[in-house]
Amino acid sequence: MFISFAASRRLLGALGLVTLGLAPERLMAQTAAEHIALGDKAHLAMNAPSALHHYEEAIKADPKAYEALWKATREAVDVGEYNPDDKERERLYSVAELYARRAVEANPADAEGHAQLARALGRKALSLGKRDQVKYAGIVRSSALDALKIDPKHPAALHVMGKWNYEILRLSGITRFMAKTFLGGKVFDSANWDDAQRYMEESTAVEPGSLVHHLDLARVYAARGDKEKAREQYEAVIKGTPTDYNDKKYQAEAADEIKDVR
Repeated sequence: MFISFAASRRLLGALGLVTLGLAPERLMAQTAAEHIALGDKAHLAMNAPSALHHYEEAIKADPKAYEALWKATREAVDVGEYNPDDKERERLYSVAELYARRAVEANPADAEGHAQLARALGRKALSLGKRDQVKYAGIVRSSALDALKIDPKHPAALHVMGKWNYEILRLSGITRFMAKTFLGGKVFDSANWDDAQRYMEESTAVEPGSLVHHLDLARVYAARGDKEKAREQYEAVIKGTPTDYNDKKYQAEAADEIKDVR
């Protein structure tokens, strides 16, 4: 039996309607796993804003997606670190903290959530005044130590602990006295240069390709008066291969700071 041209068009139209009827299932928003994969791809390409977008889309698809939560925290902190807009930086650090807390709640037995919470709170504290930094000191330290209890070689947690000791020791004696006396900051007594150096050296050993580890280790050496070791670490940053979103900025800072240890 032959079908006329007009009938053929009607049949194709009907088939099209059937296809469209199935389309919502096929054209649904991408799954959390698909967005995480796209976020990972963007992260490797050092495109933190795109990575953050995909991880946040994954969270929308699955609000308890642990991997998306801690990775969104990481990217939000990276995007916020050098953001020139104070309000946007504050927003990014706030969402980073939120995602990190949700990550810890979703999987408290994994180190990544605790480490990223410590990192988010640490970065937020550094963007605030000295008095507010004091308020965050205890939770930053405890979150990093929680991560290290689970994974003693976690590079981000090791880095946070090294930087925590370094930043506490850089506070003026008056600020530290006020913190301990009036703000309950007795934890400040535990800060020391040996731990600042040890933790930062460990983070660099565990993750030698990370330029930020080398940069902050250089700063610890410089603060301790070891100019030769500081120069070595600054050179490692300057000559290193960028692999993270902010690495070129770290290289620029290293190129500027190395002048002070020559």
